[in-house]
Amino acid sequence: MEITIVGTGYVGLVTGTCFAEMGLYVNCIDIDHEKIAKLNQGVISIYEPDIDNLVHKNVSDGRLHFYTDLSAVLDRTDIIFSAVGTPPNESGSADMQYVLDVARTVGQHIKKYILFVTKSTVPVGSAELIRQTIQQELQLRGEDIPFDVASNPEFLKEGTAIGDFMRPDRIVVGTDSPKAKSLMEQLYKPFTLNGHPVIFMDIASAEMTKYAANAMLATRISFMNDIANLCERLGADIHAVRKGVGSDPRIGSKFLYSGIGYGGSCFPKDIKALIRTAEEHSYDLRILQAVEEVNEDQKTLLYRKLYKYFDGNLKGKRIALWGLSFKPHTDDMREAPSLVIIDKLLTAGCEIYAYDPVAMREAKRIVGDSIRYAGDIYEASENADAVLLVTEWTAFRLPDWDVVKKTMRTPVIFDGRNIYDGNELREKGFDYFGLGV
Repeated sequence: MEITIVGTGYVGLVTGTCFAEMGLYVNCIDIDHEKIAKLNQGVISIYEPDIDNLVHKNVSDGRLHFYTDLSAVLDRTDIIFSAVGTPPNESGSADMQYVLDVARTVGQHIKKYILFVTKSTVPVGSAELIRQTIQQELQLRGEDIPFDVASNPEFLKEGTAIGDFMRPDRIVVGTDSPKAKSLMEQLYKPFTLNGHPVIFMDIASAEMTKYAANAMLATRISFMNDIANLCERLGADIHAVRKGVGSDPRIGSKFLYSGIGYGGSCFPKDIKALIRTAEEHSYDLRILQAVEEVNEDQKTLLYRKLYKYFDGNLKGKRIALWGLSFKPHTDDMREAPSLVIIDKLLTAGCEIYAYDPVAMREAKRIVGDSIRYAGDIYEASENADAVLLVTEWTAFRLPDWDVVKKTMRTPVIFDGRNIYDGNELREKGFDYFGLGV
């Protein structure tokens, strides 16, 4: 079996590389000539643990190839995965133009049966739109070539994507065709042999499953952030509350950590898109509207704590930011809380020194020289009036607090991820502010 992945971003590159690792012959396509040229030179466009080694290995073994021309590989492709972006448009809906561009190319060039699978997140009903687009192109050609459309949403977590793909909790496939189902069963047979379940369902349900899963996880995050904010006002401890709530097997402990809001490429975009889809069908997703509102407010929480601590006198203050990416083990800064914090601090007249183990290059691309970049957390905190822990990188968990305190102008820590022991830091002479404690 030979498959083609269109789009070499996060989802596409991980998907293509992992399928190649399972022994398939994989073509990865992207219209970005520079990106493809770099991939063919061994330069990886994303940061993800182990992706470099797997790409180089499978290219060397002849199973993974990178091209810019989709039409050139369609004759030998059995399954084509669309992994192109679906960014939000002005209304919040997912923009389908890139997916439909792929569908048009397929309709214009296929000469034999092909299975078109959506891998990137698309709104419910997209499969039918893709089907119509391909059929229209075939009619313009005067051709009657069979094809199927299926949905196979991804559930990868940035930072653990390779393991998530190779050892999935579940594989969701939406299809209305016996032939398509048979092909997907064949494709995922190595995974089922290892005990990883494939769940088949109708296409609309598969498309909705992706949105519903992200919406539930985002809801848990915003719920715990709301509870943490209330804990501060009531004198309760969110750490104890989380343990008490998470021990209930009906609830579980995952995604119950309070913080400064979710970011990244999935949750913010998907929540907006699902809310917009509901509005288009005359329904208000009131819970998700609140989830989004809480999350946006949470991103300003550290700044508000800092503002209160200095009685609003922030102009000229030097602030250290530990962490820039929206979560550890990725350089992704899309919708990251750090961007909101940076904007607030700069507006207030602060001087910012930031450090992140991975996301520094991405930060320079986004915010440029409006902030300064340190070589490590100690350089960032030197002469700082405050340290803001923004991303809970493992390397930040056990700093030498004596060194930090010695070099800071004002020894105060604002812990945006609740990873430090406030009592321990107070004993060392710091002022400490966590969330919900």
